[in-house]
Amino acid sequence: MKTRTIRQQVFIPGAEPEELYEWLMDSRKHTRLTGDTARLSRKVGAKFTAGGGYITGRNLELTPGLLIVQEWRGEEDDWPEDHYSIARFRFSKVRGGARLDFTQRGVPDKVYEMIRDGWWQFYWQPLKELASRR
Repeated sequence: MKTRTIRQQVFIPGAEPEELYEWLMDSRKHTRLTGDTARLSRKVGAKFTAGGGYITGRNLELTPGLLIVQEWRGEEDDWPEDHYSIARFRFSKVRGGARLDFTQRGVPDKVYEMIRDGWWQFYWQPLKELASRR
């Protein structure tokens, strides 16, 4: 199976790295952010679901306010059942807000564009909107 890597860098004006981490790791905030149920854990090795069960995975590395590394997969017909990508979220404080450097390695080629665009649609744009309302 051919895979690809998604690389995205997002500037969120007015946000703090700790806030972004919380929006992604707190089940209630994550659910509010995306509009779909999320069941998350703050423990390394713990399993999680998001997107109403569409996303499943396991936490590999967690450093509050700085880094999230997860095994991650989507429930797609073109995503092999036993295959996980590695999603890495790194948060930085920058002038005027926070920066999120995101990499997702091992995304099946057949779903690459959909997954790439989904991060912007379901995560980065809503994070920007939430930060702008404060």
